[in-house]
Amino acid sequence: MTGPLGRRLLAAFLLVALSSVVVLTVAALVATDRGLASAAQQDRQRVAVRVAAAAADAYTRSDGWGDTDLTAASAVAEAADARLVVRDTGGSMVWPGRGMGPVTGGMHSADTAGPITEAAVTVGGRRVGTVRLAFPAGTSGGRTVAWSWVAGAAGVALVAALAASGYVSARLARPLAVVAATARRFAAGERSARAGLRAPGELGEVARAFDTMADEVVRAETVRRRLSADIAHELRTPLAGLQAGLEELRDGLQSPDTARLAALHDQSLRLGRIVQDLADLSAAESAALSLHPADTDLAGIAATALAGQRPRLDAAGLTVTSDLDRRVPVRGDPDRLHQAVDNLLANAARYCRSGDRVHLRVCVEDGQAVLQVADTGPGIAPDELSHAFERLWRGRDTAGTAGSGIGLAVVRELVTAHGGAVGIDSQASGGVTVTIVLPLAVEPRPVAG
Repeated sequence: MTGPLGRRLLAAFLLVALSSVVVLTVAALVATDRGLASAAQQDRQRVAVRVAAAAADAYTRSDGWGDTDLTAASAVAEAADARLVVRDTGGSMVWPGRGMGPVTGGMHSADTAGPITEAAVTVGGRRVGTVRLAFPAGTSGGRTVAWSWVAGAAGVALVAALAASGYVSARLARPLAVVAATARRFAAGERSARAGLRAPGELGEVARAFDTMADEVVRAETVRRRLSADIAHELRTPLAGLQAGLEELRDGLQSPDTARLAALHDQSLRLGRIVQDLADLSAAESAALSLHPADTDLAGIAATALAGQRPRLDAAGLTVTSDLDRRVPVRGDPDRLHQAVDNLLANAARYCRSGDRVHLRVCVEDGQAVLQVADTGPGIAPDELSHAFERLWRGRDTAGTAGSGIGLAVVRELVTAHGGAVGIDSQASGGVTVTIVLPLAVEPRPVAG
């Protein structure tokens, strides 16, 4: 594993693992030492109690300390590798010898050879003396064994921590390194570069998000190139006709009569329409920055747009019906919404055949404002529906129809700027239905008088 991120992750994991192992090892050693010391003390205390019981039996048989035989008590002490000292209540030594007098300061040097444990000698509920056991000093064998096991476990834990840290660091750093390398290749112009990783959790999401972003960038570049080509194609025809006509007039090949000037004027108008459509699209794309929202009635806006397009629809021989009786309040820019509805009706007038029907409806569905423009025109092929809202897109069957293919793209931008959505549907038998869905505004309730 290489890379600064991987090394930093490995160092961080190792530091945490080492700190944890050290703390747990120290805690285990302290706990083990205290546990063994407590167990040893309990064992010594039990030995002292047994020795005191043996001394009490000897005291009872001898009816005092005078001729007491403490061999049995000494044997119990020797079995525990301890030296026995028995004193009476006055402090005089009874075992291993008598006549030493009261103890006035400390024990005999033999008594202090190691840990000392005392137990009272009682007979009939009365204390008659004390046994003192001096155990040998030195390191406990159990403590040595326990410490060796703890040290071994700490070493194994460190090795396991090192292996786990290296594995986890590689798993975390490798996907990021691959994504970074892929990003550099993509930025260098290799548009086919993709991470293609199946990493766990958020790392996998980052890799998939990068691949999705790269796909979108490629798609956007493709659309941009196609858009430039389409714009050049759309502008080339009227410009070529206008240029040729002007050159003929300049060279005297044609007389500047009314018919010739009218033809040139028509070409300039077509050129102006294309430029205006592009300007409308640009304005629609920045509509979110220029909206002037207000509480308005979507049905009223639709009725106004229909009235404006009525002469054009009638001239196309279309039968127009509407369902705009109910007020549908929305919060939006009336001018922009009017432009969206106007574009839909203009498309219907442009692409429908004489005798087709157009129905405009505004209603409330599922708590949202819905506007639909449905016609019985030629329709759109199923494989072309996904392209209907693309800039400058025109279907295969619209070659002889005037238009730049920008109207629906403008509608989508305007509706999206209002926080809404637009969809299109076409049946195999023909007809197109465009549906606009906008958030429904909450009208203030009248205050009761």
